[in-house]
Amino acid sequence: MRKKVSAMEEAIVKVVNLSHRYSVQWAIQGISFDVQKNGIQGLLGSNGAGKSTLMNIMCGVLRQTDGDVYINGMNTKDNPVEAKRFIGFLPQHPPLRIDLTVEEYLTYCAYLRWIPSVEVKSAVEETMEKCKITHFRKRLIRNLSGGYQQRVGIAQAIIHKPVLVVLDEPTNGLDPNQIIEIRHLIKEIAEERTVILSTHMLTEVQAICNHIRMIEEGHLVFSGTVDEFNNYIVPNSLLVTLKQAPPLNELLQLEGIVDGEEMGDHRFRLSFKDVNGVVERLVETSVERKWQLVEVGIEKKSLDAIFAELSKKK
Repeated sequence: MRKKVSAMEEAIVKVVNLSHRYSVQWAIQGISFDVQKNGIQGLLGSNGAGKSTLMNIMCGVLRQTDGDVYINGMNTKDNPVEAKRFIGFLPQHPPLRIDLTVEEYLTYCAYLRWIPSVEVKSAVEETMEKCKITHFRKRLIRNLSGGYQQRVGIAQAIIHKPVLVVLDEPTNGLDPNQIIEIRHLIKEIAEERTVILSTHMLTEVQAICNHIRMIEEGHLVFSGTVDEFNNYIVPNSLLVTLKQAPPLNELLQLEGIVDGEEMGDHRFRLSFKDVNGVVERLVETSVERKWQLVEVGIEKKSLDAIFAELSKKK
């Protein structure tokens, strides 16, 4: 008979009504969510939103005021040491020993992660190969580029093969080529385990994440796929180009148009409440009044615009 698997067993991470207070101020309140196996989960939040507090509690760095966190079914509050065995963490400033070589540092990390002595060498070799840093094994970490130092930081987070890897701003400060390389590495890691990627960069989320959670003012304000996030706010404006453009006031008199602005070069942004019939009326009026319509399209809001609205920073 097949054993029934509970939701707790299926979820790699389960956060239940999590709250934390610093003195009299609540950093996070009533946050609950589940993270399933494998894939890349984006965690978004502006400065002071509570994102770092949540990550520190999940990784066992900070003990919460209220609520529970389960990693692979284990309560971090009741079994903190055992729960940490399932977690790999790369903080925003990697905990590198820059006066050690890459191989020395990863060997040191392997022992810290309770890897049996007979398995340390193979674990180091496998991790260096995975992160493509084997050819720098004898080089001092201080002499590596920023991109390769970040690879070493990721290597220490996965050397013990955790089920959950938490990365805090992993591409911050890297050049465009290094960012592409680190993104590729993160995608490879996510094929075998769950990755939670904390970032303030929406382009980062768009490029590699499967799912997004956003925290603002200590509360979870959004949880869904990247596409759901992108479509969270319904488009409400048209971009219009008219060769013989009338005054803006004349465009604002069209039925359904509630606001507008001139953008230069005969282009306008026209806001509407209901898209039904707006484009058709604009086209018909343009023909009647000889505005010579060149282009019209519904403006799809960027991730940055959606982020700003969800953050209440219009």
